[in-house]
Amino acid sequence: MRHFEHISKEDREKIFMKQPESFTRYEDREKLSYALGATIYTPALRPEIAKDIIRKKHRGVQSMVICLEDAVGDLMTNEAQESLLRTLAEIDSALAKGEIKEEEMPLLFVRVREPVQIERLSQMARQKMGILSGLVFPKFSSRNAIDYMHYLERAEEITGASLYAMPVLESIDILNWDTRKEALRAINGIIDGNRDKILNLRIGATDFSGYFGIRRSHDTTVYDIHIIRDCITDIINNFCRPERDFAVSGPVWEYFCGGDRVLKPQLRMTPFRQAYGDMGEQKRGRLIDQYIDGLIHEVILDRANGLVGKTVIHPSHIAPVQAMQCVTHEEYMDAMSITQNSSGNVGVIKSTYSNKMNEIKPHSIWAKKILKRASIYGVLNSGYDFASLI
Repeated sequence: MRHFEHISKEDREKIFMKQPESFTRYEDREKLSYALGATIYTPALRPEIAKDIIRKKHRGVQSMVICLEDAVGDLMTNEAQESLLRTLAEIDSALAKGEIKEEEMPLLFVRVREPVQIERLSQMARQKMGILSGLVFPKFSSRNAIDYMHYLERAEEITGASLYAMPVLESIDILNWDTRKEALRAINGIIDGNRDKILNLRIGATDFSGYFGIRRSHDTTVYDIHIIRDCITDIINNFCRPERDFAVSGPVWEYFCGGDRVLKPQLRMTPFRQAYGDMGEQKRGRLIDQYIDGLIHEVILDRANGLVGKTVIHPSHIAPVQAMQCVTHEEYMDAMSITQNSSGNVGVIKSTYSNKMNEIKPHSIWAKKILKRASIYGVLNSGYDFASLI
């Protein structure tokens, strides 16, 4: 699979200076953790999931989570589980018939409700679990982390599949300031001991907000909700340190259609005129009607804070999130300049764009992360930006 493969070769050659590299689900864990991009969640009760995957309905999606937890009512748990099993069987059959190739499949995950459910699914699905790249663990905390990792190991023993874990940090002990540090320290030991199985850490900002009866509007980002912002800050400080350096994804954006606005739209017209000419205003207008301008603003803040990729819940979110993961020409030139001058002979150098100073030591880790993203999402040509890919 390859990001932006749905775009014509001619357009890709025009837009990208460096093309995105292809990858598979068997890729190195570190590379794969950066490749998830816009991870779309869908309720397990939806009967069309397999058909949508086989027909490649959602253009650009490279990772998907089938949810058995919050997206499913408590009284519908058994029905959702049965629906999931049918979905896996449909996909398995399509792969066997050649209706879809494995390399055309998105990375597929299942979000379970509780640790013990993993064993039940493994016993019922058996070899079909091999379709999955991993499992998502909600409400991950020191109280259930050991059980989650135990049942993941059991699932691999039962099914013969190799599965990653994606813990969701959303429990109240992580949010409350008086228990947060102890809670994060307790999780550290378990996660560090299972590093090879942890693909990505996710932040459950919806659950965090719900504990305080807070819900951000389409005019605000999660970073404007200070109690959530402070918690995200501590999660980043804990898990994204150089010595630990886990990939942590941005929290979900939940708006996808219109309503009354209080603040002005946040998208400039110029990038859309440059990318689409006279059609640019219409393109921008559709994104504003869907509140994509708020999503783009939040992704900018995700990236500024070191988060990678984002949870999404609507197909309209996929393209902008993926586009915002691309490396700009200016970022790439800065990163290359920094890495090429890391021998110790230079301490600071003027950027290629002559608009900033690149300090070799302080910016070296940033440069390495930029180059990692560049290999997966590509590098835009000078004069192109995210608007060219939406």
